[in-house]
Amino acid sequence: MLVNGKNECIQCTIENCAYHAKSEDYCTLDKIRVGTHEKNPTKIECTDCESFKNQA
Repeated sequence: MLVNGKNECIQCTIENCAYHAKSEDYCTLDKIRVGTHEKNPTKIECTDCESFKNQA
């Protein structure tokens, strides 16, 4: 649910993402996709936000 332009259900600290709320550490998307770049992920470092978009 978006509140004041941010989704309070998705916290995010990636400030260079186009979807970061800027004033607070939240995402502005309705939903995100989380994936992996590993065949067998076993650590947090193996996961990725596949909704990430670098701000231009």
